[in-house]
Amino acid sequence: MIRVQFQRRGGRFSAVEIAGHSGYGDAGTDIVCAAVSSAFMLIANGITEVLKAPAQVQVGEDGFARLSLTGGAEAAQQMLQALCLHLEALAETYPSNIHVTISEV
Repeated sequence: MIRVQFQRRGGRFSAVEIAGHSGYGDAGTDIVCAAVSSAFMLIANGITEVLKAPAQVQVGEDGFARLSLTGGAEAAQQMLQALCLHLEALAETYPSNIHVTISEV
């Protein structure tokens, strides 16, 4: 299962962390993993390369990815909110394969 955790401080997004594999399909053909990975990379590149907002992005092994905002750009907040809505919709469609949580830190 893919586990997605959004972190908020004072009601504002500060980070998103993704870990795991959906198990929906074989490696290379798993549409749930592909959807999550593609959405994350779109938002990460949009925040860091298009908006030039201060953020740290980590991508590692076994489906791990993390984006941490290091500044308060409003457009970056909106992009993380869009990612959250998208991943929550995926979780509704594939509840056995992806789980999304939002925590206040």
